[in-house]
Amino acid sequence: MAVSRSAMRQTFIVAWRTRVAHSSAVCYCGGVMHIPDGYLSPAVSGVLGAASLAGAGAAARRASQSLEESRVPLMGMAGAFVFAAQMINFPVAAGASGHLLGGALLAITLGTAPAVVVMTAILAIQALLFQDGGVLALGANVFNMALAGVAAGGWAWQAFGSLRRRRSAAFAAGALSAFVAACLALAELALSGIRIPPPALAVALGIFGLTALLEGAITAAVVAALESVQPGLLERAHGSPRRALSGLLLASLVLAAAGFLAASSLPDGLEHLAEALGITELERTVLASPMPDYEAKWLPSDWLQKAGAGLLGLAVTAAVCWAAGRWISRWRSA
Repeated sequence: MAVSRSAMRQTFIVAWRTRVAHSSAVCYCGGVMHIPDGYLSPAVSGVLGAASLAGAGAAARRASQSLEESRVPLMGMAGAFVFAAQMINFPVAAGASGHLLGGALLAITLGTAPAVVVMTAILAIQALLFQDGGVLALGANVFNMALAGVAAGGWAWQAFGSLRRRRSAAFAAGALSAFVAACLALAELALSGIRIPPPALAVALGIFGLTALLEGAITAAVVAALESVQPGLLERAHGSPRRALSGLLLASLVLAAAGFLAASSLPDGLEHLAEALGITELERTVLASPMPDYEAKWLPSDWLQKAGAGLLGLAVTAAVCWAAGRWISRWRSA
């Protein structure tokens, strides 16, 4: 048994080093922890799907008790910004990349319950239109990022977000949100029968930990920018946050149309781990998406294919999140 474990460890190390050596040739626009179809067992997918459906429904009901109609446009624009930011990967370590998750940012700007609704919509759009995350695994991804991730970020913000420590609280919220979601994804793979050797687990946790720190830094920076543009935004002040909406719109358009030019071509953390473990053959496509890998193939040039897909996704996300907010805000008065 000792020989077998040693051989497995050596095989993993060789595979990991090979993956790092060739990672510069890979171009992947997927999410840092979007689980594809085929990795999770039917039991795990089913349980998490049911839990996510119940959780998202409960969040919508809770949001209907407090969401003001004047804040509905912010749901649409914040959702569009997070969608656009999630398309841009940055290098992390060990030949892997990451990107903003955005759950904590949504919880801070919208409140936890509306943030769950918005993140759920983003994940559904990514899975259905861009093949980013599995359709059958959507429940797991919603559970990890829209329920647990948003809740963790919202809790950290409420616990530490006093007026004197807002940037620190935003950093903690972002970091905790991303790390919780990543750890849940690893746990679900293990529950589905995928064995992750200790060396692989250590490297994966290191990558996700660094990604979480970057998530915290980006969250703190964006929150500070929004506060400077729209004072009172985070206190849920009455009235339309027009300046914040304009800033988010401009940033979203730039990220969606041209952000990919500066994005890292390294694989995301979960794909990096899957290739090192040799489990990528488990991945399967349940539903063919019209723009896989965020490329509108019917457009004539590479730039237009990427920019077109990004802008179309931006518009769809903004519209869906706005419509969800509109419906929720009217639910209370119905």
